[in-house]
Amino acid sequence: MTDATSFLRERLHAAGLTDVVAVEPATGGLAATAGLARRGDGASVFVKAFGEPPSDDAFAAEAEGLTVLREAGGIAIPEVIRADRDLLVLSVLRPRPGTEAFWEQLAHGLAHVHTATRHPRFGWHRDNWLGRRRQVNTWDDDGFTFFAQHRLLRWLGEPRVQEALDAADRAALERLCDRLPELLPVRPACLTHGDLWTQNVLATPDGRPALIDPAVSYTWAEVDLAHLWTTAPPPEARVFFELYPELTGLDRDWRDRMPILQLRQHLAVIAQFEPDWGAADLVRATLAPFRKRPSAQPGA
Repeated sequence: MTDATSFLRERLHAAGLTDVVAVEPATGGLAATAGLARRGDGASVFVKAFGEPPSDDAFAAEAEGLTVLREAGGIAIPEVIRADRDLLVLSVLRPRPGTEAFWEQLAHGLAHVHTATRHPRFGWHRDNWLGRRRQVNTWDDDGFTFFAQHRLLRWLGEPRVQEALDAADRAALERLCDRLPELLPVRPACLTHGDLWTQNVLATPDGRPALIDPAVSYTWAEVDLAHLWTTAPPPEARVFFELYPELTGLDRDWRDRMPILQLRQHLAVIAQFEPDWGAADLVRATLAPFRKRPSAQPGA
C-alpha cells in the first residue's frame, strides 16, 4: 500500500497537483492503481494511474466515455478534473447504499440511457480500453457480426486465452458465433457503459446512483444487463432486475441469454488476469452445447 501511495503522489505532483498532502489507496479496481488524494484545502479527489499505460489515449478515452454517459442523462457520472497519458483525476463518489430504493433509481437511470440513445450502427468512433486490453469498436451495420467479431472472437488471439481454451473450445465458440442470430433476438444498438459490473456502481454524496470506469460503445443494451446480472449483485438489487425489464420491454427469456452475452467479459478476464476467478470454467460451461458430439460407430 505504501508503494501505491508513493506512486500516486508522484504522479499527481508531476501533473502539477502539488497541493496533494495525503493519498489513501482505493480497493476494487483491477487494471490500474487508484486512490483518494486529499489536497491542502481539505478537498479530496479520486485518482487513477497505470504503471505503464496501455496506450497514450487510454484515460482520454475513459474520460470521453464518462462525458457521453453524463450527456445521456439518467445516471450521475463523476466530474473529470484531469485526463492525460499518465493520470485520471475525478470528483469523489462514495460506496452505494444497501437499499432497494437505490437499485430502483438505477433501473430507471439505465433504462433511460439505453432507450434514449438508439443508434443505427454498432461500434464507436474510436477504439477504447477494457482494462488493459483494446476494445475494438469498428463500425458494423449488423449486431450479430459486430458481437461475434469484436466482442467474442477478438479474444482468441490473446496468449492467456490460447492457453486456457483448447481447439475444441475455440471451435465451439466459432459455432456459437455462427448461430447468434438463432440464439439472440434482433435488438437495436444503444449507448452502453461496457464494463458494468457491480463494483463500477457507486453513489453520489447525496446517494444517487453513479457509474465509473466505462468502455462505451453502441451495442446491445443486454451487454450491460448481463454484466450486472453475473457479477454477484447484492440481494437488494432484486428490484433492479424486476423493474429494468419492465421499463425496457424485455421478454421473459432474457435471463437465458445472460451466459452467452457475458462470454465477452469472461474472455476479457481470462486475457488479463491470473487467476481468472473461474472465468475459463464458465466459458467452457456455456460452450458445452456447441461442441460437436462424436459420430456413432457402425454397429454401436
